[in-house]
Amino acid sequence: METASTIILIGSSLLIVSILTSYLALRIGTPLLLIFLGVGLFAGVDGVGGISFNDADSAFLIGSIALAVILFESGLDTKLSSYRAAAWPALSLATFGVAITSGVIGVAAHFLLGLPWIESFLVGAAVSSTDAAAVFFLLRVGGITIRDRVRSTLEIESGSNDPTAILLTAMLVEAALHGWGTPLELAGFLVKQIAGGAVLGILGGAGLAAFINKARLDPGLNPVVTLAFALFLFAGTNELGGSGFLAVYAAGLVAGNVKLRGALGLRQFHSGLTWLSQIVMFVMLGLFATPHDFGSIALPALALAVLLILLARPLAVWLCLLPFRFSANEKTFMAWVGLRGAVSMLLALVPILGGLPGGQVIFNTAFLVVIVSLAVQGWTIGPMARWLKLIVPPRRGPVERFELELPGGADQEMVAYTVHPKSPAARGQRTPRFARPSLVIRDGRVVPLHKARTLQAGDMVYLFTPPSQLPLIDKLFAESRPLDQDDRAFYGDLALNPDATVEQIAEMYGLPLSLANAQRSLRDLLRNEFGGACELGDRMRMGGVELIVRDMQDGQITSVGLALEPSAMDKPRVPLFQGPERLWQTILSWWSKRSFRRWQRRETRRERLPARALEAPALAGNKPERLEG
Repeated sequence: METASTIILIGSSLLIVSILTSYLALRIGTPLLLIFLGVGLFAGVDGVGGISFNDADSAFLIGSIALAVILFESGLDTKLSSYRAAAWPALSLATFGVAITSGVIGVAAHFLLGLPWIESFLVGAAVSSTDAAAVFFLLRVGGITIRDRVRSTLEIESGSNDPTAILLTAMLVEAALHGWGTPLELAGFLVKQIAGGAVLGILGGAGLAAFINKARLDPGLNPVVTLAFALFLFAGTNELGGSGFLAVYAAGLVAGNVKLRGALGLRQFHSGLTWLSQIVMFVMLGLFATPHDFGSIALPALALAVLLILLARPLAVWLCLLPFRFSANEKTFMAWVGLRGAVSMLLALVPILGGLPGGQVIFNTAFLVVIVSLAVQGWTIGPMARWLKLIVPPRRGPVERFELELPGGADQEMVAYTVHPKSPAARGQRTPRFARPSLVIRDGRVVPLHKARTLQAGDMVYLFTPPSQLPLIDKLFAESRPLDQDDRAFYGDLALNPDATVEQIAEMYGLPLSLANAQRSLRDLLRNEFGGACELGDRMRMGGVELIVRDMQDGQITSVGLALEPSAMDKPRVPLFQGPERLWQTILSWWSKRSFRRWQRRETRRERLPARALEAPALAGNKPERLEG
């Protein structure tokens, strides 16, 4: 009884300390996951707490459960619209990118750590995937507003690359223990893992959604059902030979993109549970670490972390994104947002569980690489986005909105807005019929509707509305302001009608005209340029100006910007990550200059030769005369 109470007391104390320190970390900008890891190290065997925890089996079990919960919530909170915008580049990074990173770090680990080849590649496999928890937190909670395609690519990659890294790790450990199988056996293993995880995950997500919608359980039971089902699906898929991590992510993705009863409450529950899972996993891994063993591998691990940040990740991003339309600055940012986290340390436990001789070295190395990644990259995500000029300027002022789910499945939502002082509503504009308030709170008191016909700044307004009307209501209660200079650099100087033809714009501004595009509207021209997947800020050159996607609604371009003096926003900040066209132009230019220099040297030598050296050669068999002078 006393032992159980002591364990509970220690565990709850660590959670409380983690939560309190996270509040401080948010104020000073410290990566939260690094704080949780620090709490574990502080309380561990080499820290002040002196808690000894060296049970690798228990650590892997707890970590696997926590990771399954995190991946399910990642899928639940990812919209399929993100996949439509960024599926192929993200999946390319999640598969080929993981393999490239693993290979580069594996080769470096062999020479820096002196490990056998298989164990070296296990180091690479462990640190090859980005951490979903770290990436989601920094991009969604960290206040970094970047373009949708870039954010979606990073989020989808971080949520879907863990299964690839897990497959690589499992394959390498199996090869180290039992030798490599035949190519057919390896291919069958991969297909079974990927196909089994994907199929069971999709079926499981659809079944979970159907059960919740039809069973109509007590609302308090729905979160329990989703959690139990996610863990059941994870373990069952593993038992059948598929990838359980891929299955829970796919199940969350399917369930999160269909109409789900009590969806708002489910998302809130799993969001809180994900925070708990992150804290537990990082604190536990901090307790498991043994800093007194870090001295012998500190320098090689630091070198591997530098190679990962500056070579392996950028190389993987550049190669995987060559076929896709990303600017050099966007690729630079995606290369930098390659944070490693708990998944890397969890995978580094697998060699220890397999009894490999270098298992502890692999874990310690991965642990130090994660610390460097969180400290260096996690602290600099915001400054890097600003330096690369990727921050998207806000089009409207702050709007506070709370969505409440109504019973009965009615196609209405209840939303609450704080009326902005510079909004049209605060300036006396009449609210349309579809935006009439149902409740107004002013100075903390409920104001009768007949007395609140004229809204004031700071009023909290509650109203019912169809979801399709929310963009219009946003504009009504939010700040309305002209674009400043930074916004003009992003959205353009002038707003054009997207139905205007290319010929009309060319005549108006004296631009070069392509006869093939003369009768196309600006909307069609931009859609054709970006393959139909346009988003805010997309731009294309047209003579000496740029056309920019300025505004969109329901996936359709509603306004096109014209930049009369194209800005240097897309100018590469670093001379890397060039696309195929620019790369080909660079190669041709280099080859032309090289050929010209060779011709120039050859002509110079000809001019320096004596006159008789240019005469006809001697007859065959005769020894040529020796040139003098």
